[in-house]
Amino acid sequence: MIRDLSKIRNIGISAHIDSGKTTLTERILYYTKRIHAIHEVKGKDGVGATMDFMDLERERGITITSAATYCSWQGHHINIIDTPGHVDFTIEVERALRVLDGAILVLCAVGGVQSQSFTVDRQMRRYSVPRIAFVNKCDRVGAHPLKVRDQLREKLGHNPVLMQLPIGLEDKLQGVIDLVRMKALLFSGAAGERVEEVPIPDDLMDAAHAAREEMLDAVSMFSDELTEAILENRVTEELIHTAVRAGTLGLKLTPVFVGSAYKNIGVQPLLDAVVHYLPAPPDITNEAIDVSAEDERKVFIHSDVDKPLVMLAFKLEDGRYGQLTYLRIYQGTLVRDATIVNTRTGKKHKVGRLVRMHANEMEEISDAGAGDIVAIFGLDCNSGDTFTDGMMPVSMTSIFVPAPVISLSIKPVDNKSEINLSKALRRFTKEDPTFHAEVDPESGETIIKGMGELQLDVYIERMKREYGAVVETSAPQVAYRETITQRAAFNYTHKKQTGGAGQYGRVAGYLEPCEEHEFEFVDEIVGGAIPRQFIPSVEKGFRSMLAKGTLIGAPVTGVRVVINDGAAHSVDSSDIAFQEAARGAWREAFERARPRILEPIMKVVVEGPAEFSGNVLSTLMQRRGMIIGSHEDGGIARIEAEVPLAEMFGYSTVLRSNTQGKAEFTMEFSRYLPVPPQTSEQLVARAREKAGQKK
Repeated sequence: MIRDLSKIRNIGISAHIDSGKTTLTERILYYTKRIHAIHEVKGKDGVGATMDFMDLERERGITITSAATYCSWQGHHINIIDTPGHVDFTIEVERALRVLDGAILVLCAVGGVQSQSFTVDRQMRRYSVPRIAFVNKCDRVGAHPLKVRDQLREKLGHNPVLMQLPIGLEDKLQGVIDLVRMKALLFSGAAGERVEEVPIPDDLMDAAHAAREEMLDAVSMFSDELTEAILENRVTEELIHTAVRAGTLGLKLTPVFVGSAYKNIGVQPLLDAVVHYLPAPPDITNEAIDVSAEDERKVFIHSDVDKPLVMLAFKLEDGRYGQLTYLRIYQGTLVRDATIVNTRTGKKHKVGRLVRMHANEMEEISDAGAGDIVAIFGLDCNSGDTFTDGMMPVSMTSIFVPAPVISLSIKPVDNKSEINLSKALRRFTKEDPTFHAEVDPESGETIIKGMGELQLDVYIERMKREYGAVVETSAPQVAYRETITQRAAFNYTHKKQTGGAGQYGRVAGYLEPCEEHEFEFVDEIVGGAIPRQFIPSVEKGFRSMLAKGTLIGAPVTGVRVVINDGAAHSVDSSDIAFQEAARGAWREAFERARPRILEPIMKVVVEGPAEFSGNVLSTLMQRRGMIIGSHEDGGIARIEAEVPLAEMFGYSTVLRSNTQGKAEFTMEFSRYLPVPPQTSEQLVARAREKAGQKK
């Protein structure tokens, strides 16, 4: 167990697709002697990068699940999580950033700030994660790290400060200039493992002095001591490090480093920066909710190994020896064979095997303390559960989970696949909160839902490979919603007399559109027209109608229900009676409130050669796309549009054929908007036809 918490760093490596996250992690593991040979993401040796340990990841050359590892650098223990870049696997980034203290934002020296960079940056801000930026791929044609620095400021609103300058660019990249120590760093050896300090080349001296002045000017804002030292010409490395660290931890500064992970240039100084500038666990304020208090007040959690144990289960995996649960320990000490309590369920669990993860390998440990990331076997829980030693009844704030926007119906091809499919679905829905599986009560079909086509493709492939469950799939379905457009009053009486006690309940009020909430229930009953004990029953009745609208059977959203009158019977009124009265009132008013269908609109960003921008624009316009903006930079066009999800199926094939395979696109959910009248009519007709077939 590490008792000196100032020596721990928990970092994530996040970026746009193909910015070099996994390659960078591979180099970090090599230079910290965690691995003894470097393997590339799409290497010819067929081994693949350490952190992409799934066969699917190695075949596709992408990261699908976040993988955890750890290493040591300059006496510091560093826990690293390598996260996916594809927006379909955004939950992996969410849960990693939830438990990490700091992050490295990797940017491509050619592509700069790209579409997924915005998403990752937004996630980092959501969890207030301090970050340093690494401008990777400075060896590529068209590399321009200074432009990327400017994009960080203009597009992401950072306060970026260059801590290094590259020595040469593109195929002439040789090393970097350290602006803190004013030394040139060259990287030699078979894999860049030797770092040589040499004087700065004469032709770069002026540029280095100018960049250092700019850097000192920016970082002195965070240290009065450094400001005085600059005026008195007695600046030390330690003063600069302290000021940069203060600005970074306060989320007011982003130190920018440059290099090329693939060419083994600039990785060791980046590790130095992780140690110098990113936070240790005690630097971060963590909050939990006291579940024993009625007002659920906030409690501060301190990174202290001697205080009561508090930890969060942030990721689940079905390992070879049962469920593997990844845990971030926020407070206290976790010991093998100890008893821990799940604050959500109140269940007690005994800690069996306690391990540290290195991708898919593990190392047995006997204990771990605050600030560490470990894993336990055989713990039955859900992602986002809080565990304690029973001394503190608290719950850590949970992870933000976006709602799924796409669904497929799947059908096993034989009996064996049917049995294995249920095992696979049970596991995948438990591991991934954005992946949902349910059985349609009307058709009996199994429906899977997720964030995009790629995510569902990967899960279908994993069902086949890992469970032998072969399934047939239907065309993807869009997650439509229904809402209302005008106010409609109701006054409904539910009366039933069947011998003995009957049922009686009357509710009156109105439905109206509500933009702020999915559903809002307002009680304006005065004078006890409906007895207080039946008000929750009325709300429950209305809520039960949200699952299916009357147009196409889609979930209903954006409705406010106000009840202002009603009546009860001294004998015949009951919980059931008022639930039924509410359902009847809903049916009575919903049709009069002019319901309409909403469809998910996706923010689509296409990047590719400028010569194809006309083709790209036409492919988006044909799909009812609304162009938000487009700009060209260095022969690369970037087009942003909002397009209905229903029109985006199969777009990758169309885009490839229209751009000779040179353009790529990313897509993420933006908002819900009404469908055009013609589309609405088609959807309603299709829903009625389907309902008629079932009868």
